[in-house]
Amino acid sequence: MAPHPAVQAVIDLSAGAIGGAACVISGQPLDTAKVKMQTFPYLYRGFIHCVSSTYKQVGLRGLYQGTSPALMANIAENSVLFMSYGFCQQVIRFTAGLHNEAVLSDVQKACAGSVASIFSSLVLCPTELVKCRLQAMYEMESTGKIAKSQNTVWSVVKSIMRNEGPQGFFQGLTTTIAREVPGYFCFFGAYELCRTTFADYMKCEKDDIGVAPIMFSGGFGGACLWLVVYPFDCVKSRIQVMSMMGKQAGFFKTFMTIARTEGVRALYSGLTPTMVRTFPANGALFLGYEVSRKVMMKKFDS
Repeated sequence: MAPHPAVQAVIDLSAGAIGGAACVISGQPLDTAKVKMQTFPYLYRGFIHCVSSTYKQVGLRGLYQGTSPALMANIAENSVLFMSYGFCQQVIRFTAGLHNEAVLSDVQKACAGSVASIFSSLVLCPTELVKCRLQAMYEMESTGKIAKSQNTVWSVVKSIMRNEGPQGFFQGLTTTIAREVPGYFCFFGAYELCRTTFADYMKCEKDDIGVAPIMFSGGFGGACLWLVVYPFDCVKSRIQVMSMMGKQAGFFKTFMTIARTEGVRALYSGLTPTMVRTFPANGALFLGYEVSRKVMMKKFDS
């Protein structure tokens, strides 16, 4: 028997939060390298140079700058994402004339994930803004773009409130939504397709394919997401970090400026650490989500 919709929403929200925390813990240093390379591509020759330079300049803590807002961002994003994902699946069942427990196709689940990402963008944007600014703070100070300041979550939050007001937390929201909607169609579509392939090969249910196939499916979904939307993410990071110096141009103008002055290659700066990170981080995300959700569903059934 399916749980009450309110109970199902709490289960999805809680499982998404657990998955989000697992994602950050397993991939934060590589995410830091990605943001640094996106915002200052001319400072680093590549992924290894970025990581080693950061370690020499700031130490190991430099690779974990922004972990607190990253945890908040991922827990908030994924709890809302997976709760909305469950709700959007029910909406698709209703519009398609299916009963409440009908199994959706992989494409239908991809559509549900794509729509759900709009809701998660609203909670992701403010926390990711703080995370990106913290991650690129050293480069902003060392290049003289901003004065030296205290590099803490609270100091960045106070600075945004003082200089930009509450709306300042939503710098890059349009770009975030433009990234999330197609990205999560690919993310959930590739994840479900990969799980279906494993289930057919292993001749079992999708929920019983095991740990390694779930982690690989999550990593494959993440890889498809980033390959499709990476330029959007690069523009988003640039807008969120450079807006520390004052009002920043919008998505299209920033995109064209980067492409014209730095070349198309700059839009893919930091792709290597992103692709290296995607398998452990997104594998951990879906493993945390699927396992915790299954445990909570069993508790409800018993």
